[in-house]
Amino acid sequence: MHQFLTIIGIILIGMALRSCRRRIFRKLGALTYLLSTGLVTYFLTGGNIPLSIATIFIWFFLPWIELISRVRKMRLPLENTLNEQRRPQLDDFPEAYQTISELESLNYEHSSDYGWDWGNSTQHYSFYWHPEERIVVAVCLCKQSNIAFSYVTISSRDSDGNIYRTSNFPFSPTLKNTPNVAWNQIACRHCSLDSSLRCHQKFIQKKGGSLESLMMPDPETLDSEVESDMQEQIRFNLKSGIITPAEDQKFRYSFRGLCYLWRQFIKDMIRLS
Repeated sequence: MHQFLTIIGIILIGMALRSCRRRIFRKLGALTYLLSTGLVTYFLTGGNIPLSIATIFIWFFLPWIELISRVRKMRLPLENTLNEQRRPQLDDFPEAYQTISELESLNYEHSSDYGWDWGNSTQHYSFYWHPEERIVVAVCLCKQSNIAFSYVTISSRDSDGNIYRTSNFPFSPTLKNTPNVAWNQIACRHCSLDSSLRCHQKFIQKKGGSLESLMMPDPETLDSEVESDMQEQIRFNLKSGIITPAEDQKFRYSFRGLCYLWRQFIKDMIRLS
């Protein structure tokens, strides 16, 4: 009974920490859950410390269940084309309406709406641009099974062919970025669009870019730029061995690619905990 109450007490402490607003306490709560897992094994095995530690690390290998059972069988198109679409109902996407309203208040002009199917998800892009800031903002609306969410990707290009992107996409990228793309992932919560735009400009300067050398966006070619960037990214990942060609002009993840995705899963587990 003493051992059982000890485990219950640790779990309750973890629940209390996970309910805190500060990230450091939420991370401590996640560590507390790991500790409780090790303690269960410790008590059941009569004090086997190596096995208890091994049990804790099993959590980090759980993503392999999905990688082997689902991702390994996925076949994604080598070439994908954006199709012009009407904007879907914003009521289905959290915070999308607020983001678009803030964009309009900051004098960003709406350019176009496009979408495509990517794997098991449907993605819609509403493009906005600002000629003076030389920035393109894509409000991305995603539907996957019964899950719907929105995020923002802020992009700038300079005259040397470098691309700077800032995004609050809640997960790590599933493909490696090409060498000319600088990726800045910011928190998806407690961050206004205005502060995200300022963060984007600071990120460009941090990477050695110049705001004066940014190219003026062309609203007529935003969709073709996204398609071209995706094609270049796929070619780069093919060359890197992350993905490999499959039948019917599609690709699949190689074993090296599955290991890459596993590392991305672990990064998300640590970052989002």
